[in-house]
Amino acid sequence: MPLINTALLSYGMSGKIFHAPFIATHPGFVLKGAWERSNKFIQQDYPTVKSYETIEELLKDDIDLVIVNTPNYTHFDFAKQALSAGKHIIVEKPFTITVEEGNILKQLAIDQNKIICPFQNRRYHSDHRTVKKIIEEGWLGDIVEMELRFDRYAPLLNSKKHKESGEKGTGVLYDLGSHLIDQALQLFGKPHSLFADITITRKDSLIDDYFELLLFYNNVRVRLKSGYFIREPLPAYIVFGTKGTFFKSKGDVQEADLIAGKKPNAINWGIEPESEQGLLHTEKDGKIIREKIKTEKGDYMDYFEGIYQSIINNKPLPVHVDESIEVINIIEKAFESNHAKRVIPL
Repeated sequence: MPLINTALLSYGMSGKIFHAPFIATHPGFVLKGAWERSNKFIQQDYPTVKSYETIEELLKDDIDLVIVNTPNYTHFDFAKQALSAGKHIIVEKPFTITVEEGNILKQLAIDQNKIICPFQNRRYHSDHRTVKKIIEEGWLGDIVEMELRFDRYAPLLNSKKHKESGEKGTGVLYDLGSHLIDQALQLFGKPHSLFADITITRKDSLIDDYFELLLFYNNVRVRLKSGYFIREPLPAYIVFGTKGTFFKSKGDVQEADLIAGKKPNAINWGIEPESEQGLLHTEKDGKIIREKIKTEKGDYMDYFEGIYQSIINNKPLPVHVDESIEVINIIEKAFESNHAKRVIPL
């Protein structure tokens, strides 16, 4: 089996939780190490790997794939450096801060004949997969309206300074909104216009921590919402169709299991508890149905398997760069809408 030597550009929560366990577990990848600027932690978890002092040292090593999982506003510069050094790259969400940056990276990857793949991991969540299946199988008839939420109760400012700095690319719309917008695009495609309400609700905050984004399609309205003062969880997915309704919690267990130290090859990986099953209330063949629906299995490893197949066997990428450039386009248009207080065409 051909092996892909892989390195991370940081080893904070993203590297430790969302990337290293999968690179280390998948038989086709070799985890070579991470660039660690101050704290040196990766060798505590993976004693045989390297802790690089600089990005230049990392890029000069025998590395095939670089994972750009640094603060949002650094994505463009580091991704450009890695591509210019002849590396394949994965880029954390949000892919870039501007559409212009995204297009530059896309062209550079083409010029270098290297893959560039955004990391949209919530496509591989059990909850999203379940909602997608319910919609695609036609259980609700024609979809009329959908609400997707990604809420937190986090009234205090984040201890990670870069998340609260007010730098361009910080804030909840770039952070959690990147997930919700990507999911909406996966379910319904590109909307024709949008309206956004974006604001600050926490004391002394420099970043947006609340948004409501309304996406307009010809026959569907999709509402995306996130806030930091939601103490009692609401359904993360609310779908209304001509035949019925589906409610689903944000129940994927992978992040919690990874934080707890579980590995992606564990038994029952990505299986939600029955208590998180969604409620389907609809009609089929003249019969009213109101019942809990078994949740699909979530698995981030499917993303990394897709990356492996793309690099080794030239298969389609698990996330196409154009899809994530469109996410950034919608974010840019959302800020324009919020400033102008009007609907913006796409």
